[in-house]
Amino acid sequence: MMGPGVLTEWRDQPLDEVFWHCRELLEDDSYPTVKRWREGGGKVIGHFQVYFPEEIVHAGGLLPFKVRGAQVEPLQADSRFGSYLCSILKTSLELALSKRIELEMFVTHPICDAARNLAGVWGRNFSYPCQILYLPQNANSNHAAEYLRGEYARLKRAVEDVAGREIADQDLRRSLALFNRNRALLRELYAIKRDAPWLVSADEAYVLVAVGGLIPREEHNELLEAVIPLIRGREARRQDRVRVVFEGGFCEQPPLDLIRAIGRSCYVVDDDLLIGLRWILEDVPLDGDPLLNLARSYLESSSYSPVQHDLRKPKEKMLLKRIQDSAAQAAIVTAAKMCEPGLEEQVAYTRALDEASIPYFVSEFEENMTSFDHLEIQLETFIENLLFE
Repeated sequence: MMGPGVLTEWRDQPLDEVFWHCRELLEDDSYPTVKRWREGGGKVIGHFQVYFPEEIVHAGGLLPFKVRGAQVEPLQADSRFGSYLCSILKTSLELALSKRIELEMFVTHPICDAARNLAGVWGRNFSYPCQILYLPQNANSNHAAEYLRGEYARLKRAVEDVAGREIADQDLRRSLALFNRNRALLRELYAIKRDAPWLVSADEAYVLVAVGGLIPREEHNELLEAVIPLIRGREARRQDRVRVVFEGGFCEQPPLDLIRAIGRSCYVVDDDLLIGLRWILEDVPLDGDPLLNLARSYLESSSYSPVQHDLRKPKEKMLLKRIQDSAAQAAIVTAAKMCEPGLEEQVAYTRALDEASIPYFVSEFEENMTSFDHLEIQLETFIENLLFE
């Protein structure tokens, strides 16, 4: 679907107003951009965290919508789940049950036991297709790329059924090129965070990334191409703040106010927030088989997270490398409440940080947190101690 766009309010606005519009969109649980897409005749495929090959959906002319929970009460969804589950599962389903979002298909992943069962729970409540995309359990296998290519082909057939047309290789290549540009722009944004974090705060960078899951990538690229030069041209003075890496935002997302509070205390020079949107670290090749190229990039040119098991990317070493590459002085190691993968890795991360003598702050969060004064006070004390050491 092409048209005037689903997010136009930011155009011709000063930088602070652009950030304001992005925040407003991100915190609006009526998802106006998705509604505008549908009103224009477009179809929507929702996908759960962490990584999803959005290029396949885009190549079919549909909108890939990143289902990442929300700060809503799971009034209807609570009865569909057990008690001891992470919040993101319940609030994601609540968005659909309450008709805040309407989809033509939903896809989840077996990143944990709860997410594996989400397709079944979702499917019992809606008539549209609900599928599981099985990313490789053994990323080190010689057959992993071919296996994943087969999964992508299966997903492509399902998307074609929803779109009502075939997706040609050339359609996929056009989408790969568009998403390559998007990831390059996000890398540029993160380079600013790393090299000149006083130019863009933690919450400003976050909203710029996050809106990409709510709008067509063409529009996200336009937004980033306009905003990044404005950020570079900002008149802002460097302050005496501790440089930190935030680790633990790979799936359920902390409240935006919490990210803002953290940014008031320190410079967040790197993080794993919404890592699925930045998972592939290099351009996906456009020559040859597009699905195989996309599969190989997922395996060979990618980041890390607790939900991918790859012996070539030990999580503890990857975190230490992230800290080293960003010249960070400390780490904030956090996890969502009831998140089994995140809490397990938290133990391994803190052990590695102890061995490397890198200071760290440990916490938990929940997307529906409304008060975190105590957490902010503890973090400020941690930062002050580092400054005076």
